[in-house]
Amino acid sequence: MTTESDDADPNLPVHIGIIMDGNGRWATRRSQPRSQGHVAGLNAAKRIVKAAADRGIRYLTLYVFSTENWKRAAEEVGFLMGLINRYLLAEYAFYRENDVRLRHAGDVSGLPAEIASGLSKAIADTADNKGITVTLAINYGGRDEIVRAARKLIADGVDADALDEMSLSARMDNPDIPDPDLVIRTASEMRTSNFLLWEAAYAEYYFSDTLWPDWEASDLERALSDFSKRDRRYGGVKA
Repeated sequence: MTTESDDADPNLPVHIGIIMDGNGRWATRRSQPRSQGHVAGLNAAKRIVKAAADRGIRYLTLYVFSTENWKRAAEEVGFLMGLINRYLLAEYAFYRENDVRLRHAGDVSGLPAEIASGLSKAIADTADNKGITVTLAINYGGRDEIVRAARKLIADGVDADALDEMSLSARMDNPDIPDPDLVIRTASEMRTSNFLLWEAAYAEYYFSDTLWPDWEASDLERALSDFSKRDRRYGGVKA
């Protein structure tokens, strides 16, 4: 597992992961198609990225599309892929303005070629940005990530006796990014949904009743305030 230096503010998470839930319900409550909920969810993501950057959060991982989301209706999946390609990967002015560096988590080989190419370009074009690092979890599943890491171990010829947490962590999708300190889930759901299963072993969880498209900077502030009150012992006992 990767951690940050000791000079980080203990009351502020270095890395936040967000399970962005509630787009469909947001649209349904407004008698709109689910696609409009996803558009509103994209706008919320931009608001929260900016808010997190302004607050000095160094890493943010957004659960954009899971390995299980392929089970949804083909029309919805197609719309989501188009939304990712046309907007999420084309927000260069936004990324430049907020000094965002993009990364990806997930199985890129399972993505449409156009999406995979767009991801690669966006990551390369923002690689020198020095502000917040935003990881887009697309075609991502925590179990799938662990399986892919195990396959890398086998391919690398790692002996079973040499297998430990560090060797497996080193083969996760982004081993250089610190483990999340805080995982947020919106829309009243209280499940991990296969998100960062390995990395979030000691993360604090924050559950919000607010649907993701309605999230504002003030919602992030409430989550940060709640986090600052947590007593993190990592399985030990403080003196």
